[in-house]
Amino acid sequence: MKRGQLSDYFEGIVVKRLSAVETTPALSNQHEFNGTAPLRQMMGDADRRNIPTRFIWLGQEQEAITIEGRVSWYDARRKHPTRTEYRLYYDSNEVTEMMAAGDAFFLAMCRDGSAMVIITPDGTTIQNQLLWLFALEQQPEFQFTFQEVKGNRNVELDFAARYILDELGLELEEPEAGKLDDLVEKFGLVFPTTRLFSELARSSLPEVSALDDPDLALVEWMEREEQLFRRLERRIVAERIGSGFQLAGSVDIDGFLSFSLSVQNRRKSRAGYALENHLEAVFRDHGIVYARGSETENRNKPDFLFPGPAEYHDLSFPENRLTMLGSKSTLKDRWRQVLSEAERISEKHLLTLEPGISENQTDEMRAKRLQLVIPQRIQTSYRPEQRSWLMNVAELLALLQSRQNMLRV
Repeated sequence: MKRGQLSDYFEGIVVKRLSAVETTPALSNQHEFNGTAPLRQMMGDADRRNIPTRFIWLGQEQEAITIEGRVSWYDARRKHPTRTEYRLYYDSNEVTEMMAAGDAFFLAMCRDGSAMVIITPDGTTIQNQLLWLFALEQQPEFQFTFQEVKGNRNVELDFAARYILDELGLELEEPEAGKLDDLVEKFGLVFPTTRLFSELARSSLPEVSALDDPDLALVEWMEREEQLFRRLERRIVAERIGSGFQLAGSVDIDGFLSFSLSVQNRRKSRAGYALENHLEAVFRDHGIVYARGSETENRNKPDFLFPGPAEYHDLSFPENRLTMLGSKSTLKDRWRQVLSEAERISEKHLLTLEPGISENQTDEMRAKRLQLVIPQRIQTSYRPEQRSWLMNVAELLALLQSRQNMLRV
C-alpha cells in the first residue's frame, strides 16, 4: 500500500511551552517571540512577512478552533551594521487569546509556504500525538526546539499519522488515487453499506492475512477502507456542491449547513461500524466464538461479547470465562461509556485505533480495570511506560482462545 511522507507537507517545526508572560495580553493586540536560535534555524535570516497562517487550538477532547491569520519573521535591527534582533510577530485572534501558561506552542512551516500555529493544553492526548508525529518526544522541557522534517524524522503517513493530520484539518493527497477510484467506480454516486465497503477493503488487499498478523491486518484494512471512503465521498460531495444550494431563488444556507453536518456525521459513524466489521473478520479467521451487539443489563449492548449472551445471562457460567470488548475507532473521552455495559465482567477490554492517548487517561483506565487494546503498529505512538501495559490484537486473541478452550475441557 503506497503512502505519502510527512515531508510532503511540512519542512520543519518548532515547539515550546508557553510562559505566563507570553500569554498575558499586551496593551496592543500584537504578540512577538524573540528570535531564538531554533526559530532562526527554521525561518532563516531573511525577513518573511505576512506568511499565511492557520491558527489552531485543540483541547482535551480535540475540539478545534481554527482561525486564518498571518505571522511575520523579521530582524528589528535590519539596518544596524552589527546587531540583529529577530522576532516572530502575529496578531491577536481567538486562538491566541485562549493560550494559557503551560500550553504547548507549535509553529510548523508547510511546503506550500504557509504556516500553522497549533496550541494544545498541557497533558492532552493531542499534544502527545503531535510530539510523536514530529519526533519531538525527547523534548520534555519544551524550550524552543527545532525539528526538521527529513531522514528518520520523516514519518510515513500511515493510519496513525493520517488520523492526527485529519485532526489538524489537512486534506491529504492519495498516492494511489487512480487505483482507488477504479475500485469505487461501481458505486456511482451512492454510498454502499458499511459491511459491503468493509468487504471491498479486505478483498482489495489479498496479501494481508489476519491469520499471519492480526494486528497488521486490522490496521491495513481500516486504512484501505478509509482511503476508499474518502475517494467516493470526494466524488459525491463534489457533485452535490456543483449542483448548488438554492431555495426559492436565494442561497440555501441552512441546506448547505445541514449537508456539511451530514458529511461529518457519516464519517464518524462509518468509521465505528468499519472497525467492528473488520474485527468480526479477525475473529472469524481465528475461530473465535462471539456475539456482536447483544444485550446485557439495562438494555446495554457491548460491541462484542464472548462467548455470547446465553452464557452471559446464565449466572452459573463462570465470570472468568466471559469477555467483553468495546471498540471505538477514536476514543477521546468516551471510554467511560463501556464501564457499565456488562456488569458481570469486572475487567473489561476496549480496542481503539487512536494514537498517543495521554498518560492521565490510560492511568484512569487502569484504575477502572479497563484494559486498552491497541494494534501493535499504533503502540509506537505511546510512551514506553504505557506500552508495557497495553495489549495488542494478537494477545487479545490468545486470551479469547484460552478462555474458549476452557469451555471444551
